[in-house]
Amino acid sequence: MIYKSKLFLINILVILLSGCNAQSDSKNLIESSQYDDSKVVGGPFENGEFMYIGMPDEIKSIDTSDGWWLDGQKLLITGSIFKLDGKTPAPNVILYYYQTDIKGYYSNKKGLDPRVARHGYIRGWVKSDSNGKYAIYTVRPAPYPNADEPAHIHPAVKEPNIKNEYYIDEFVFENDPLLNDSKRKRLENRGGSGILKVQNSGELQIAEHDIVLGLNIPNYPFKVNNHK
Repeated sequence: MIYKSKLFLINILVILLSGCNAQSDSKNLIESSQYDDSKVVGGPFENGEFMYIGMPDEIKSIDTSDGWWLDGQKLLITGSIFKLDGKTPAPNVILYYYQTDIKGYYSNKKGLDPRVARHGYIRGWVKSDSNGKYAIYTVRPAPYPNADEPAHIHPAVKEPNIKNEYYIDEFVFENDPLLNDSKRKRLENRGGSGILKVQNSGELQIAEHDIVLGLNIPNYPFKVNNHK
């Protein structure tokens, strides 16, 4: 039943992702006078190059991770990617993600490139469509065994007009008992809050999550134009 539900939701998402003709106003953003091109946008990013290992030539706006087929909680993360003004859709942005499995491990499997073994095999990419939309079907990750870190998914973005990739806030879950007040306060709000609020739809959990490019990202080369 869950697979039929997924096919139905994919069909609905394809309609939603392609049916809206939002207009992008590039005049909302201008180059920042404080931009220093000798510095890396987003700051240090350990293993950021892993994002490109195994990246397919064609990346779609909807992805199904290998984790979807595990015997765990099915999860759909869907939303929009916006430019820094929080209103203008950002097309052609690559969102890379990797996560633990249902036991809290970055599991290996046959065929996984050994260079990215520490990210595990539950990893993938989406590219925002012309309206900034994206969707990821996966499994809800488990927290690390014998640890108090909340369960999370690691995301990173590569914008078409910025030379390097950068990470944004980990996706964590609002109803995770490990996400206590002190851990919430440590969140940097990079790209917006990474806290996912999930809703149940039958056997599927759905989280609507928007991303704002450049928000709280060090050395970001653009700023909102307030003098149009």
